[in-house]
Amino acid sequence: MSDGSAQIRFWDPETLKETGRITVTDEGRPIAELNELEWVKGEIFANVWQTDRIARIDPKSGKVTGWINLKGILPPQDYNDLTDVLNGIAYDAKGDRLFVTGKRWPKLFEIKLKKLP
Repeated sequence: MSDGSAQIRFWDPETLKETGRITVTDEGRPIAELNELEWVKGEIFANVWQTDRIARIDPKSGKVTGWINLKGILPPQDYNDLTDVLNGIAYDAKGDRLFVTGKRWPKLFEIKLKKLP
């Protein structure tokens, strides 16, 4: 669970009691405004509210292991007065597919992450 801070809490799904907590950091600095969490292959992906970035987070240490930069994914012609921020992450484990969207966006995007050397 996120509350917009740099903290992520883990809850027991049956009792809803907190079972753990991490502080998300990048190079020692807390990363606040965490929003829209998704579990992807043993990592937590978290949108940073009001940005076009998704943090990849180690769930044991809270350290950011990488960033997904989605600046420009929604073409300018798809913006209007109601278009809001990037704010949707969904992972299809069966199909190994990752989707992103935003508030009041007219499109949903399937993205593929590049493997770094």
